[in-house]
Amino acid sequence: MHIHIICTGDEVLTGKIVNTNFSYIAQKLEDVGLSVHWGTTVGDDRESLLAAFRFAGERADAVIVNGGLGPTVDDLSQEIAAQAAGVELVMHEGWLARMEEFFLKRARTMPPNNRKQAMLPVGAEMLDNPIGTACGFAMDIGRARFFFTPGVPRELRRMLEEQIIPRLLERSGEPTSIFLKRFHSYGLGESHVDQLLAGVEQMDPDGSIKLGFRAHYPQIETKLTVRGGDTDDLRRKLAPVQAEVRKRLGNFILAEDDQTLEGVVLASLLQQQGTLAVVETFTSGQIAVRMASLPGAERVFRRGIEVRDFTELHGMLGLDGVHLTGPMTEASTEAVARAARERSGATHSLVVLIDLDDGPDRIDFGGTIWIGIATAETVALRRSRVLGGREWVRLGATELALDCLRRFLHRLPVVERIDFEKT
Repeated sequence: MHIHIICTGDEVLTGKIVNTNFSYIAQKLEDVGLSVHWGTTVGDDRESLLAAFRFAGERADAVIVNGGLGPTVDDLSQEIAAQAAGVELVMHEGWLARMEEFFLKRARTMPPNNRKQAMLPVGAEMLDNPIGTACGFAMDIGRARFFFTPGVPRELRRMLEEQIIPRLLERSGEPTSIFLKRFHSYGLGESHVDQLLAGVEQMDPDGSIKLGFRAHYPQIETKLTVRGGDTDDLRRKLAPVQAEVRKRLGNFILAEDDQTLEGVVLASLLQQQGTLAVVETFTSGQIAVRMASLPGAERVFRRGIEVRDFTELHGMLGLDGVHLTGPMTEASTEAVARAARERSGATHSLVVLIDLDDGPDRIDFGGTIWIGIATAETVALRRSRVLGGREWVRLGATELALDCLRRFLHRLPVVERIDFEKT
């Protein structure tokens, strides 16, 4: 099946909004074995949209159009779709009633221009949107089946997964039972993971298991996909392959499926009835941001401190006599970790202190990362050196610190060589 994605909107075309919807659609389709052959971005212009719809309708089997379903004058998808198909727009009374109910439940009066969102091309199939006012719709233009989706990311994602992917799979003639297993790892590069997992696909004699990767520094996502007629059978077939992936990637697997690293850390702290204090330098408080915003974090997160100058920690943590004016050492990192835990009353502290190289224009610019984890009984320390620019160091330090805490909580080695660090 040849699939074309069309993203609409002047703000997307001009780069004022980063087009994350395209990558999400393409990734989700790839996960179920459907490949995207073309992608087009079009502004809010009638002639350009009409040409794009007609062109895609002549060469694709299916087209997903994202955006242009809102109530304003520059939302043109329904109008141009009807023109491209040579039909009229008509009021969808069922969706109009849904919109009126949507506003009524929120004690608001529906503006007149929202009625525009219930105007659909004659013969179009309405696609439900339970969390917004823009319904989607499907129709034929040329030889292709078009699926029109809202631009709001959370509305698009729900419609794609619940409404569109099942229809695409049915049209493709592929089995609709699909099992996708994802492993998220940190510390191994993409080529290293590929090398470690060489041959795992051949563990399935049918050859129906597909191995794939998605690199998004600092993590690697490893995907196992299998399709067939029965979900339980797919799970049984995939079980030994999953076990082998866990064995080969070992301690570097930090989460699976929809889990996140910070979510795994929080769950472990909750299970152990632990609490956490965090001290960060140069990370812009990213560890605290990732942890404190999670549901249930209010039971765990005690304090977050973010400083630019190490000496500020003297007064905050009562560190008189501790040397914090030069490069960090194991002793100074341990002192900060112990003081952060004691001052906050938390069961655990996590400290990440970064000595940046002088001169950001250096080719080998980087930083030395000192990580300390303290409880009442013990302290774990980790030193790492990362090169590659300020943002690379910032992201690497945040991920490394959270992963060290995960390892500590799971009683795994906190110090284990990673591909991204330099000696």
